[in-house]
Amino acid sequence: MPKRNIETFIGCDKRYDEANTVIFGAPLDTTTSFRPGTRFASRAIRAESFGIETYSPYQDSDLTDLSVFDGGDLELPFGNPAEALRMIEEYTKTLMSENKLPVMIGGEHLVTLGAVRAAAERYKNLHIIHFDAHCDLRDDYLGEKLSHATVMRRIQELVGDNRIYQFGIRSGDKEEFLWGKGRIITNKFGFSGLADTIEKLKGENVYFSIDLDILDPSIFPGTGTPEAGGVFFAELLEAILCVCRLNIVGCDITELSPVYDQSGASTMVACKILRELLLALKNGF
Repeated sequence: MPKRNIETFIGCDKRYDEANTVIFGAPLDTTTSFRPGTRFASRAIRAESFGIETYSPYQDSDLTDLSVFDGGDLELPFGNPAEALRMIEEYTKTLMSENKLPVMIGGEHLVTLGAVRAAAERYKNLHIIHFDAHCDLRDDYLGEKLSHATVMRRIQELVGDNRIYQFGIRSGDKEEFLWGKGRIITNKFGFSGLADTIEKLKGENVYFSIDLDILDPSIFPGTGTPEAGGVFFAELLEAILCVCRLNIVGCDITELSPVYDQSGASTMVACKILRELLLALKNGF
């Protein structure tokens, strides 16, 4: 039985056998295309989480009332994304086979592929809700098929056409947008269309992936590929609460690079998003 991590995210200190949700870090930082540093995100989030409260006034709920186990970080090999993805997939499979809801802290966005591979094997007709500034639909990036710039292209190959719903997208190569037409449901710039998507996916199995660079860099500069024109915290929180009404079978937050925000504000935003995500998930799991 996995042992509780020594330093846990605030309020997430239940034993593995009594938990129905497991958070774990996937500190992969191998294919980051601009500014590296996502490998430090999960440790920073745990350490800084004690600067926030376990109680959420937004949801009138407290993390201490949940059964969440913090499994610590996977020891992923640097320079070998294929092996790292295999390890993430196997760990996620184990959690799912033991009826635990996996909540992964990246790491670069490529880590989502490993978790989705596990989810797609266990849950047929899987759908993906993807919050991000970037399409991530390149077929390769500088010749590399496994990249944080290609992750949704690889996921589309797993789940098929019109099963990935993207929101907040405001950056990508022209060819990505052209290729995505008829294959990906892309909602640019914000959350327009989210209510219709929630209604459509009621009763379906959904994997939920949040790339934190969906946030505007004026409040979240601590990321490797900041993009102006993003959403703000209140908008993201409202969207998370809506998505978590669905049957979420796994989720992640990715792309915090704490070293690019020496104020620590970006890390604190990530902590608060993780707290609200965990509390919102309790209603659907």
